[in-house]
Amino acid sequence: MKRNIGVFDKVFRLVAAIVIALLYYFGIISGTVGLVLIIIAIVLLLTGLLNFCGLYAIFGYNTCSKKK
Repeated sequence: MKRNIGVFDKVFRLVAAIVIALLYYFGIISGTVGLVLIIIAIVLLLTGLLNFCGLYAIFGYNTCSKKK
């Protein structure tokens, strides 16, 4: 897998996943909406940690900075 997620995108994904998890943990979101958001948070966490997004690869999008 070729890296296609930049630093800003990575930080944003990780922070969003943590915020969603905390909202679920404290009971602010629950039910079906909560479960869907937790699945989204897991996907955001994994893509942030792996520095790879499958949708970015499909559409040819890359947020990594170019090496000089």
